[in-house]
Parts: sequence; C-alpha cells; structure tokens
Amino acid sequence: MLTLFRWLLRLTIGLIVLLVVAAILAWYFAVRSLPDYNATLRVQGISAPVEIVRTTENVPHIFGQTDEDVFFALGLAHAQDRLFQMTLLRRAAQGRLSEVYGAGAFPADDLARRLELYRNAAASVESQDQATQAALRAYSEGVNQWIAQVNKGALGRGAPEFFVLPQEIAYWQPADSLAILKLLAAATSNSAAEEILRARLSLTWPDRGTEVLTGEGSAALPRYADLFPGARLAPPEARRGDPPARDAAGFLRPNQGLGANAFAAGADRTAAGGALLANDPQGPLIAPSLYYLARLQLTPGGVIGATIPGLPVIFSGRNPQLAWGIAPAAVDDADIAIEEVQPGQADRYRGAEGWTEFATRREVIRVLDEPARAVVLRSTRNGPLVPLLDPGLADVTPLGYVPALRWTGLSATDTTMSALIGLMRATDADSAATALGRVVAPAMAVTLADTDGIRQVTVGALPQRPASHPTGGAMPVPGWLPEGEWSGLVPVTQDSPTPGNLALATEERGPLGLRRARLSHLLNDREVHSRDSFIAAQLDIVSPAARALLPLVGADLWFTGEPAAPGTPDRQRQDALNLLAEWDGAMSEHLPEPLIYSAWMAALQDRLIRDELGPLADDIRSLHPGFIDSVFRNRNGAAAWCDIVQSARVEDCTTIARQALDRAILDLTQRFGPDVTSWRWGDAHQARHVHPGLGRIPALGWIVNLSQSISGGAFTVSHTGMLGAGPDPFEAATGPGYRGVYDLADPDSSVFVISTGQSGHPLSRHYDDLAGLWRRGEYIGMSLDPGLARAAATGITRLEPWVGPSVE
Repeated sequence: MLTLFRWLLRLTIGLIVLLVVAAILAWYFAVRSLPDYNATLRVQGISAPVEIVRTTENVPHIFGQTDEDVFFALGLAHAQDRLFQMTLLRRAAQGRLSEVYGAGAFPADDLARRLELYRNAAASVESQDQATQAALRAYSEGVNQWIAQVNKGALGRGAPEFFVLPQEIAYWQPADSLAILKLLAAATSNSAAEEILRARLSLTWPDRGTEVLTGEGSAALPRYADLFPGARLAPPEARRGDPPARDAAGFLRPNQGLGANAFAAGADRTAAGGALLANDPQGPLIAPSLYYLARLQLTPGGVIGATIPGLPVIFSGRNPQLAWGIAPAAVDDADIAIEEVQPGQADRYRGAEGWTEFATRREVIRVLDEPARAVVLRSTRNGPLVPLLDPGLADVTPLGYVPALRWTGLSATDTTMSALIGLMRATDADSAATALGRVVAPAMAVTLADTDGIRQVTVGALPQRPASHPTGGAMPVPGWLPEGEWSGLVPVTQDSPTPGNLALATEERGPLGLRRARLSHLLNDREVHSRDSFIAAQLDIVSPAARALLPLVGADLWFTGEPAAPGTPDRQRQDALNLLAEWDGAMSEHLPEPLIYSAWMAALQDRLIRDELGPLADDIRSLHPGFIDSVFRNRNGAAAWCDIVQSARVEDCTTIARQALDRAILDLTQRFGPDVTSWRWGDAHQARHVHPGLGRIPALGWIVNLSQSISGGAFTVSHTGMLGAGPDPFEAATGPGYRGVYDLADPDSSVFVISTGQSGHPLSRHYDDLAGLWRRGEYIGMSLDPGLARAAATGITRLEPWVGPSVE
C-alpha cells in the first residue's frame, strides 16, 4: 500500500512538472512572437533604407524614399502587429474559415464562395491604375518579408493564435487586399436583409406588418403573398441562432450593415479659422480592433489616420492640406430576385425568355476534423443563388423557387481600391472628389475638408430601377419579370449641399432620423466650433429617441395615485417613473434611467408586436422608435397594435405601456435587485471586445477578450448597436472602432483613437492600452511632424535593402 502511495505521489509530481514545463514552453513560444520594434532588418523589395518610428502608443510613422517603399513598410508593420487578423480576414473573403473553425463556419464559407468575393477581387487587380497596382505589390512584399523573418528567426509563427488554431500562413498577394475590400463592401450593405424582413412582415400581417420598420402604412407596397402565393413562414426553429454580431468570422460578414458618423465645419464656423472634420466608423467590437493607426510619408506629403490591416489605405484621416471622413451612403445597393426552378429540371430556371440553364460551378470546402464538402454554386442572369444569405430567406422563398442576389459589389472590374489610394494622394477637395469617382462598392458619403472649405460627395455604383419595378427594391421581386431587373449601374459622384457651411452624414435610415437630427442640432446650436466642441459632439450620449418617446408613452402614467408602500411593485413603478420624469435622456453608464428606459421600450415593442407577429417578433432585435411613435399617436389607425388579439377585451395603449413597464421592472429586479435607484446602465451595457480566434475558448477567453461598461446607446451620436436578444440584450455588439477629429487650423492638434490597442498579440502591452482612453472618450495626438514622432519613439525599426532569393 505504501509503495502504491509513493508511485501515485511520484506520478502526481511528474504530471505537475510536465504541466509547468508545458506552460513555460507555451509562454516562451508566445513571447517569441512579440516583434522587436528596435531592430534592423535586411529585406528584399525596397529600393532604399526605410524607417518605422513607433510612438509610445505603438503608432508607426513610416519614412521612405519612394511610395512603394512606404507601402512595403506598412505591409510589414501590419504583419508584425496583426498577422493573425489579416489571415483571418483573408480566409473570410476566400471562403476558407471552416479550415480553422470547423463546420460552424461552413455557412460563411458557402456564402463567400457564392458571392465570388475572391474571384472578383483577383479579376479586378488588372483594373487598378498603375500606382495602385504598384502599391498593392509593394504592400504584399512587405507582408511576405515579415513572414520570411518569422520563419527565418523561428519567431513563434508570428502570432500565438497560430499555435492554437490549425492554420498555414500563405504568402500575401495583391488579390488578397482587394478581396478584403470586397468583404468590407459586402459587410457594409444590409439592403437585402431589410428587403427580406419587410417581406416577412408583409406575409405575417399584410395590412400593417411593415409598419414596424417604417412607422407608416403598407399601402405603397404590394402584398408579398400576391407576388408569391406559395410563400409561407418557416417554422421558428429553422430561424433561431446566435445574434448575428457573434458569428464565427468575428470581424466582418456579408449583409451586416456597418455605420459611421462624419461631420465638418468650414473655416468661417470655427474659432481658429480652419476647417474641422470628425469621423467615427462603426462596426463589430472585437479584440483587436478592426482599425489600426498609421502615418505614411508619401510623395505628396504625410498622411495619417485609420487603416484596416490587409489594406494599404488610410480610410479616414488627413494630410497637410486635406481631411476626409467616410460613412456608408444611404443607397439601396442590393436586391433579392426569387427564381422559379423548372419542375422536374433542377438545373433550369424561368428567365425572361423562358426556361434557362443555371450557370454552374463546383468547389470543395475543407472542414476542420470533417471530410471536405463539395458544393454546387449556381447563378442566374440576376446574380448568384444565396440561400444562406439570411436566415429569413426560408420564409420568403416558396417551394420550387430559389433566391438570387443582385449587388453592386458583384463586379470583376472594381476600381474602389484605386479611388481610395488616390484619395490619400489628393491635395484638395476637388482632386479628392475626382479620385473618388472610381468607387464602385460600397457606396460612400465622403466628407472632405481643405483650406478652402468643406464638401460632401456621394460616390459609388447606383442601381437604376425602372418606374415599373414591382416593389421599388423594397421587397424581393420575381426574377423572371423584365421590369424587376436593373436597367443599369450608374457611377455617381454627387455633391450634397452643406447649408451654413456645415456638413454631416450618418448611415441612419429610420423614418425619424433621430441620430441625424441630434447631430444637426449639436452642429447648428452654436455659431462657432472648436476641436473640443467637435469632440463633445462625437461623444454625445443624449438619446433623442428617449426624449421623443418617454413623454408620449408615459403621458398617462406620470404621478398617478397615492405613494405606494415601500418594497411593493407599485412603489418600484412610481420610483422608476419619478426618475424618468427628471431625466434629460443622457445614456450615462452611471445612471439607472437609461436601463429603465431601454428595458421598458424593449418590453413595450415586444408586447405590441408579439401577438400579431408571433415567433417573427424574436427577429425584431432593435428598437424602432418610428413605429412606437406612430402607434401612440394613432397615425392611420396604428393604435390597433395595442389591442391584444387573443384577449376578449380591447386594450388601450396606456394599459400596454403600464404592463410593459411592470414587465421590465420585474426582469431588472431579478438581475439587479429591488432597489430601482441602485441600478446602473453600465451593468447591462457592456462592450465586449471578443477575440475571433481565441475568444470562445473558455481557458483563453478571459485573457484575450476585453469587457468594459460604456455610455451611449442605439440612437445616440456616440452610437452602439446592441445584441437585442439572449441573456444580455443590452450588451454593446457594435460601436465606433475608430474616432478621429481633424483640425486644419492646427493640424498637429488633431486627435484619434481606436477601441483596443495597436497590437493583436495578447501578451503585448499594446494589446489593450488604448481601450481605457476609448471608453473614457479620450484621444491621442495625430501629428505629421517627424521630429515629434522621433522624440516620442519607443522603437525604430530600420529596413535595409538586401538582394537575395525571392520569398515568393
């Protein structure tokens, strides 16, 4: 017995030692992948020495003698800090995520292959101008040289994620960058998703269903059931799944719908006598951020701002003479065409001139730990078949039909990259607008500011629909109808008016335009602006939706009855209403009122639509203030939504409002306790920056994911999109991954920040060092002064030319 005990003890000690050794080895190899920013590297692909000067926040300032050398160094810097992110974005565009994530990513791969993101990107390389092709080649060589340095020096495979996830690191190609830009364009659009939801609402309640989205009646639209008599809602279990913000790719997914604010003031509206511009592109909150700060010293001058790893472009930023900010344009750039399959002939569909064969190709998608899957990809004259584009497509596609997608991004001659490269080199708003004329997808509202003033242009491919179009692009259309086709795509470079020498753009499409109205108020409320006033506007957390809805919804509930006994539900309701009555609408993380308001409106909307829409109500994840406004004002009889169909009595809207408030208070009490005054918005409104590679692994998620409470909401200028479902419906899933404010009167006082840190390495001190600043609404300086960059340098990487065997 004693001998057995000794052997068990030895075995236990041995296992502990092995675990310790394994942990030490894992740490050692992970640390090996941290780049040395103070190094001299001999690399192939540059014509002269290049310096990458990194500031205390790890922002690279790149100095070279040619533009190609500078783009080379940007590629190398991106790969040093974000190699895993770059390869993951590339896989998402290629349709190869399943090789890393397994079967859960197969739908994303299937869709990427159907959209031909990579095929069209590869075909578009030759359509770029010579300067852009040179930039793409140089950038690719820079990425590849860092991969070669990693292999040569055994630098931990370049990122610790590569030890956990089975992934080979292929060398970078110019088409890879164009494919990521295609993926970004696909993620920016959500026109198809809106069409599908509108059709589902029409199927559920033909007379009034679409009011949920528009706040207006459905008379202008045909009934979807009249277009497709065989359309039926699919069973609820066929549509359920995780909220879309938590998809496997983590970064970008087609049909997502990205956002941004961009606004500017001309010199005569600023205290310092120079134009001001602010921009905050919004997307999924991930770790690391989608954005990466960088400064490039190009031939026309320095340029600084936000890049996306994988792309040699400053998306939002400035040079000495010009500043620019980008927001998605309010353009309906996609349509769903429902194609009829010939009975008994699955390879043929009904075209305008009769039955026609699908264009077909076959591809193989490799899946981790499973056999590879062969997929048959079909397309029609209207576009590729996309059955997995949206879960709701099952509802709007009758038996014997298949959905196809028309989208402006389905172009094999897309010159958007050339437009963005040209924008960086522009020296004034006119030359910038000319360069932007080559944008295809996504359509953009670009705000420009130079020493002469401000300008706003809408650019991109604009679909042309005939006046006889059956749905006007608002719902899916029969694919065989000639009048349902696009008559063409028109490249548009359209100037927008800038009244009062002020300009603003948001992606908001709601009928009330609440966020846009709030931003317009902030800009017009003062005659003279400063950098600080623009920062204050960018960080504004007052909810115009709360200010509009609370007086309306609570009109008959304020201060009614005698004070209730402490500790009772009636007293909780009174306390909640008293707090809301004195609230100014500021969605501060430190207050209880935003939480009460948000829970109340969510419960109210659900109570209004649940009995009419049934399980479809689960898919209405965001608040629609225009709908609630119409219901409580009884526009066109919209108060009919307040009556519960299943009950014998006729409920009025006041009753529904009170019941919804009681429901919300009950739910909040279960989560945060009975004391209404102790609740805090920040307890529920957390920004979870999830690492798409390691964030879902329990042992590693708590290391690589970042969580912090934040202010703001869905309708504040400081915009955050919430999950809207699950146990944490108010968790912030999207937000401004980048903020920048550019002051042309004193350019070096311009500021910017990203939501995490510059490095994608979880063990780097730059992994999350900017997250606290971002949360508190603080910024770091944006200077083009080489002396300031070198004075604050924490590392200088020197690249020297070396002639040797190619890494290709």
